[in-house]
Amino acid sequence: MRLQNKVAIVTGSATGIGRAIALAMAREGAAVAIDYVGSADGADQLVQQIASIGGKAIAVEADVSQPDQVANLVKQTIQKFGYLDILVNNAGIEKKVPFLEVPLDLWNNVIAVNLTGPWLCAQAAARQMVAQGKGGRIINISSVHEDLPMPTNAPYCTAKGGLRMLMRTIAVELAPYQITVNNIGPGAIDTPMDAPLKQDPELLQALLQEIPLGRMGKPEEVAELAVYLASDAAAYITGSTFFIDGGMLRQAGSL
Repeated sequence: MRLQNKVAIVTGSATGIGRAIALAMAREGAAVAIDYVGSADGADQLVQQIASIGGKAIAVEADVSQPDQVANLVKQTIQKFGYLDILVNNAGIEKKVPFLEVPLDLWNNVIAVNLTGPWLCAQAAARQMVAQGKGGRIINISSVHEDLPMPTNAPYCTAKGGLRMLMRTIAVELAPYQITVNNIGPGAIDTPMDAPLKQDPELLQALLQEIPLGRMGKPEEVAELAVYLASDAAAYITGSTFFIDGGMLRQAGSL
């Protein structure tokens, strides 16, 4: 197993892409701290699912935009599993509003969760990894929208663009400690969040026309990429974004 005896924190992992990543890492031998906000049902179910396949997991409630809760997330992980090898910054929110109508509280909330949150989590995790002295992996779940503009989604796109430069900068700073930092940039991924889209045939068809491969991605496909970047096979990879978008960015002419 590629992550045997590793310990991972996956933020926002009760549902969607985060859930797929946590499950995939557990299947590859990692013990996983499942971060959630609000109802614990999804996180507890995932803990049970991981236990059913012989894995180890705990559920910890933590709002990644709150420093004390981030510190507690890392603390509980260390108390349970003894150390930390992998951080996956997956937690994120999105709300589409025309730029001229975006209220300040929406802007602040999206930036807090999608950019400040990864910064807080990466700093807390990296401090632990440096103290351990055996390197580590930080993986941010970004988006094609770190490069591709999306009208009505300015706060989200801004946060993802900022996450790109955060990743690149701390990758250089943390390299002497053998801590790698990379982004995964998903395109359209089939998650519960996209249920309304799939119920509108016209919107779905318009989306699929933007994707050369002609389909939405699967959370499990993103998870496989995350497992690879967390594994020893990716030890010489740092400071890059890996897009998994069915060719969307190329068709759009970005990059």
